[in-house]
Amino acid sequence: MTQFDPFFLAMGNLGVLVFIIASMLGMGFGLTIPQIITPLKNRKLVIMSLVANFVLVPLLALLIVWIIPLSEGLKIGVILVGFAAGAPFLPKLVQVAKGDMAFTAGLMILLMVVTIAYLPLVLPFVLTGVQVSPWEIAKSLIFLMLIPLAIALFIRARYEEVATGLVHTMTMAANLSLAAMFIGYFVAYYDQTVGVLGTGGILVAILLVAGAAIIGYLLGGNNKDTRKVLALGTGQRNLAAAFAVATGNFASNPEVLLEVMDIAVIGLILLMILAGEFGRRSASGAGTKGEAAL
Repeated sequence: MTQFDPFFLAMGNLGVLVFIIASMLGMGFGLTIPQIITPLKNRKLVIMSLVANFVLVPLLALLIVWIIPLSEGLKIGVILVGFAAGAPFLPKLVQVAKGDMAFTAGLMILLMVVTIAYLPLVLPFVLTGVQVSPWEIAKSLIFLMLIPLAIALFIRARYEEVATGLVHTMTMAANLSLAAMFIGYFVAYYDQTVGVLGTGGILVAILLVAGAAIIGYLLGGNNKDTRKVLALGTGQRNLAAAFAVATGNFASNPEVLLEVMDIAVIGLILLMILAGEFGRRSASGAGTKGEAAL
């Protein structure tokens, strides 16, 4: 570690915190509670979302670590990410994809709440000796995501003009903090990240994220907007929960945290590319319809 790494690590950590909070505030300022709840009234879509995130993706993670030879730490990292759903970065991805932001908020809250109960129940059966505290998982999700979202929704309900005027500010803050996170973590963990090359850690990260996105897309129903959201929401896992379990149970094995971080970075890059492609197709489709109308 160089003398500058602690600075860049702090920069990355701060970037994550600001990004999550700004994203939640921006979402809450731009939506109403009925808009969030309405998509979740579709029982079939809710069931497919739960099956994708808490049955099929965990099975995919187990299949990947069973087929591909990995060290114990890397295996644990893949499993933790595969079993945790409800991504804080989803709003930004869906914004780029020009998807349904209301369904995004509803889906994210649903997956976060289920993850809080799901991980402590399931992980001890998959990882021998692991002890997962529901509160350790829940507190980061509650304080960083649910509370800011609730505050923003309250402000939107009482002071709509103020809330809508803050959406652009929150978007700018989220974009700048996202850039800070990438730069900070890339510099701080450059040596460790390069060290994973050739161990299979990068390959399994790509397989997990790509496979999860495909699962979400296939189970997203016939509506293009919901398919895009579920693809991105299933591909982007709940890294806050994965980090909470990793630091609480496997702090002595740096490979666990390293693999979680690698999946985080690789996943965000892959899903940003996918979201951009979704967004271009949406823009192209809108342009074609406009030309047809003329």
